[in-house]
Amino acid sequence: MQDLNPQQKEALQHINGPLLVLAGAGSGKTKVITHKFAYLIKTQKNPIDAILAVTFTNRAAEEMKARIAGLISNDIRDSWIGTLHSQCGKILRREIKHLGYSPDFSIYDEDDRCNLIRHILKDFKIYEALYKGVSSRINFLKASLVGPDQFLTAGDGFGFDEKLAKVYVRYQDELQRSNALDFDDLIMLTVKLFQEHPKVLKKYQQLFVYIMVDEFQDLNFSQYQLVKLMAKQHKNICAVGDDDQSIYRFRGADVQHILNFEKDFPGARIVRLEQNYRSTQNILDASHAVISKNTNRNDKKLWTDKGPGEKVHFCWLNNEEEEARHIAKIIRELYLKGAFAYKDIGILYRVNLQSRAIEDALRDGGLPYKVVGGVSFYQRKEIKDLIAYARLVFNHGDNVSLRRIINCPPRGIGAATLSKIESEAKKKSACLFDSLKACIKSSGIVSATREKLESFVALVEQLAAHQTGHQAGNETRNAADILRDIAEQTGLSEGLEDDRRQNVLELITSAEGKGMSDFLDKVSLLTNLRENESGDHIALMTLHNAKGLEFPVVFVTGIEEGVLPYFKAIGKEDEIAEERRLFYVGMTRARDLLLLSGAKKRRLYSRVQEQEPSRFLKNLPRDYCHWIEKVTDPQSLRSGRDNKKVEIAKVKPLFASGCRVKHPVWGIGVIRDCYGDGEDQKVMVNFPNIGMKRLSLKLANLTKI
Repeated sequence: MQDLNPQQKEALQHINGPLLVLAGAGSGKTKVITHKFAYLIKTQKNPIDAILAVTFTNRAAEEMKARIAGLISNDIRDSWIGTLHSQCGKILRREIKHLGYSPDFSIYDEDDRCNLIRHILKDFKIYEALYKGVSSRINFLKASLVGPDQFLTAGDGFGFDEKLAKVYVRYQDELQRSNALDFDDLIMLTVKLFQEHPKVLKKYQQLFVYIMVDEFQDLNFSQYQLVKLMAKQHKNICAVGDDDQSIYRFRGADVQHILNFEKDFPGARIVRLEQNYRSTQNILDASHAVISKNTNRNDKKLWTDKGPGEKVHFCWLNNEEEEARHIAKIIRELYLKGAFAYKDIGILYRVNLQSRAIEDALRDGGLPYKVVGGVSFYQRKEIKDLIAYARLVFNHGDNVSLRRIINCPPRGIGAATLSKIESEAKKKSACLFDSLKACIKSSGIVSATREKLESFVALVEQLAAHQTGHQAGNETRNAADILRDIAEQTGLSEGLEDDRRQNVLELITSAEGKGMSDFLDKVSLLTNLRENESGDHIALMTLHNAKGLEFPVVFVTGIEEGVLPYFKAIGKEDEIAEERRLFYVGMTRARDLLLLSGAKKRRLYSRVQEQEPSRFLKNLPRDYCHWIEKVTDPQSLRSGRDNKKVEIAKVKPLFASGCRVKHPVWGIGVIRDCYGDGEDQKVMVNFPNIGMKRLSLKLANLTKI
């Protein structure tokens, strides 16, 4: 216990009865869980299988296992340490025969689940593209412990829908016939097992003398019921979490579980971990000023012995392109100063479509990056599908694009038909599109398939003729209009989830004013760039994906009403509270530097919108923050800054990259890079006979040539 602080020791030594550890961001909660596990084994002499320790992600579970193994120096193969789902799977392998399944059941992943749902929708002649929404609704029902039978009798309590009910019943029947479980079944069926078979429940209640749950604030209804059932006998439950970091409401997580812990587990001891080992005090004070405005929370005031550190920066810019270039410029400066590596930097945003402008700015600046927990904007399926249509429209010989979209959206042209077209193309050394037209005329294609192929050819040729007609009339159409036509006439956007539909709109609007050929060339170059493989890259991710991570430097972008907080949350108090928690999570990922930004104008959902600064900015005290405006109308920030002093940034670079200069000692050189503003500007100059030098303009006495 020598490296634990007093509050961590208190949590460690509380053995009997329920315990809630309110662990603030960066306060060492994993250390508490792993050390407590070791303490129960080594000091209290408990057998290793008497302790159930669960968390939510595989990464966190593996870290927990490794740290516990290092502390107790025991074989942990018989331990109950892992994700909640994996431990339920372990129980079900032993006991699922009570529910009519065989112990060798399969576990379906998300792809398996979606393929089965699509098959059922097709069988019921329901639009297949709805499968994502159906999958999400089934997730919600299972997380609420509502099986197909309960849903049929629940009325409107869970948004009853007759078509969904049919699909849900059939889906669960198919799973059972296949002796398969999906991810949500692991929890739901374990609860069902315990509720319907008291002897089995008693067996595991007696086995697990101690239960430890990490990220307790992320429990959904079914998970919480499961934990309560298992802890009912001994009541030795240690819940570790932070209600201020409850950000997964859309997955069913309910912050009330951690807030009601004392009510559900009478006599619980509460321990607050408030010493932060990650961030500077300015970052902690600024983030606390934001989160403290949430009323329904357990109060915690984080502190650190790292010192005050840099003030939090906020910059308000004209539009998202300027915001992205501003971020890229600061990153380049930090890197050239040698202060941070690229891997030390995280850029966080509320929604995926924000990444487009940021990715463009980083690429233009030659800065390496990687999209974490997602895919690059230009690599997303809906984007690649639309681009493939555009390429085929302008180049009928593009075989790769034809293969990609011949059955997208699904139009019943299968692999066997495509194989016949490929074979015909090889025989005649023709492109696939010409071969396809030849196959339509042959007798080897059944009439139903011929109609589908004719329809596809007609669609492509109609789109191509439309563009050709405009060109012949000397009327040039920009890329955005063409992409919009393609999206509408192909039906690509139909059935897409909101976020994916917005990605399509974002691509279309980013093409405004550009010629189609130039636009396609640019996108090709972007999508063919390989990710940096050295590991030294800037991390881009949504705020949700940033949970559990930390970086020396963090940018949180788009601090605007309608973005953060998200427009769907506005007017709903509980959802605004979650958006505030999301902002808090983003702020507390930063160790040394926290830089916030927003834009006066942003292209959102296919149109440029005037943006107001986020309401959350009103909570940032000027003592911890440095405010900068780089907009044509400095009054635009007034409503967001709550009458705080604003510094207007004046950027007057004296030199630029590529400029030839003369040094009094080293002679003539070429500026390769520059950072800073005005007299504070610093430059990297390549002198042919000397090499690369980093110089301050105040001292270097450089003259332009």
